[in-house]
Amino acid sequence: MRRDFWFHHPFRVRYSEVDAQAVVFNAHYLTYFDTAITEYFRALDYDYLGEVARTGIDFHTVKSLVEYKAPIRFDEEIDVCVRVARIGRSSITLALAIFAKASDDLRATGEIIWVATDQKTHQSVAVAEPLRRLIASRETALAQA
Repeated sequence: MRRDFWFHHPFRVRYSEVDAQAVVFNAHYLTYFDTAITEYFRALDYDYLGEVARTGIDFHTVKSLVEYKAPIRFDEEIDVCVRVARIGRSSITLALAIFAKASDDLRATGEIIWVATDQKTHQSVAVAEPLRRLIASRETALAQA
């Protein structure tokens, strides 16, 4: 599965992220996902905040899913992998996976769905064509579809 992702962002688990069992507390997985998604778009050279300011269009999270496969523990190094699995008319589906650093040892998977939304009307709008092209330039499965 790791080979399905061109992008990964490294983390080292901090003490403040673990629970009484010394395992990463469940809510932190979404924080890892969110940070890795930000870095994914940075790696695409997409100016997220600039586009929001310029167009008034932002993405709203409409679905967050985490599937826990194996524990992640204090001071462990992990890689959070991100890819865009699908682009709909107004939505982007992001697939995520957490692996032990530089390995195929899968710890968690996830899915985040964003909907492009006009910030004045709060109505969904189409995902901008330049962003579609930019994502497809790195996501070979989307480019072939």
